[in-house]
Amino acid sequence: MQKHILHPFKHRKHDHSRCIKNALQDAESACVAGGLRLTEQRRKVLELVWSNHAPVKAYDILQQMHKDNPKTAPPTVYRALEFLMEAGLVHKLESLNAYVGCGDPSQPHIAQFFICEDCGAVAEVNEPKITQLINREARQLGFQSQQQVIEIKGHCPECQPE
Repeated sequence: MQKHILHPFKHRKHDHSRCIKNALQDAESACVAGGLRLTEQRRKVLELVWSNHAPVKAYDILQQMHKDNPKTAPPTVYRALEFLMEAGLVHKLESLNAYVGCGDPSQPHIAQFFICEDCGAVAEVNEPKITQLINREARQLGFQSQQQVIEIKGHCPECQPE
């Protein structure tokens, strides 16, 4: 796999429990390294984000959390998601108002996302040349960018017509 591909499309029959386990281990390491606290609630929200390779909405996370604790309130989920984003453990897909796990939380990056319009799977890449190009164009325009979110919609390898 090329180093700029942080999270490729997964074959539907892959061992997804390993993805979740690796994501949680990476999150724990990143939090320890950053002096952050991965509480049980934050860990549960992260696990639910990683429960699928498709983006998940906050409301869906809340519904899942209600199964274990019916008293879970929306602010709890939103605060956990905010923490996870700030810690670089999840990304928000603006066009979908949904969240995906970060493919490489060990280093800050500006990711680009490929979103399958059929199955909803998401692949994450970190191509610095794209970021540099956007930053250069912004400077030439005298524009000060505050956030970059690049989302490309199409069809993953498994959903493309044969």
